Amino acid sequence: MNGRWIDITSDDGKQFGGYISMPPKSRMEKAPGIVLVQEIWGVNQHIRDVADSYALDGFVVLAPDVFWRQQSRVDLGYNEVDNPKAFALLGALDRPQAARDVASAAATLRAHPACSGRVASVGYCMGGAMSYMNAALGSVDAAVCYYGGGIPDMLDQAAAIKVPVLMHFAEQDHYLPMPQVEKVQQTFAGRADVRIDIYGGVDHGFNCWGRPVYDQKAAALARGRTLSFLSKAIC
Repeated sequence: MNGRWIDITSDDGKQFGGYISMPPKSRMEKAPGIVLVQEIWGVNQHIRDVADSYALDGFVVLAPDVFWRQQSRVDLGYNEVDNPKAFALLGALDRPQAARDVASAAATLRAHPACSGRVASVGYCMGGAMSYMNAALGSVDAAVCYYGGGIPDMLDQAAAIKVPVLMHFAEQDHYLPMPQVEKVQQTFAGRADVRIDIYGGVDHGFNCWGRPVYDQKAAALARGRTLSFLSKAIC
């Protein structure tokens, strides 16, 4: 894959990095963009692989380094040594500022010569919340939120969301139990531009093949729905 790190300028004039993956050469002069927002383990091999996989689907994909204000290019594994480091980084994160950093990445991607100018955010866990927040900020044209941690606590931002949103939740999520998900469903009830899917019998993180909670069937179903959603929203 044609993946590399590029510089992004933040809203306060600082530089941070992001991993960009380009689609295969085709007759298309420009491709729609995805800002791919990491889990708490950083822009690690899994996230770079996910970026590459969406690039193979014809998107220009940029995965910004969300933790750069604490530590540059965090790249952690899913194990007993790295998990506490990941949760410590999450605990120290300034979420509103991080969301603005993701918005800066979206602006960088939108202006990239390979991008059509249409950009969606796709985020996982912490990144799912960042994707939701960027929908509310209006920095993206559509948003996909995989088991977005914190979304039930940010429902006051729902009225600000004017773009299509797709949310994936896990029925057995121990971080986002179903009563919390039901609050999200109630808030967006009647919104034709917001779709909420619940995956039975799976836990938080079911999309990540590097973790024991990975569920191939649910991950494949969610990916298909995500691609269908993006094909209508930004392609």
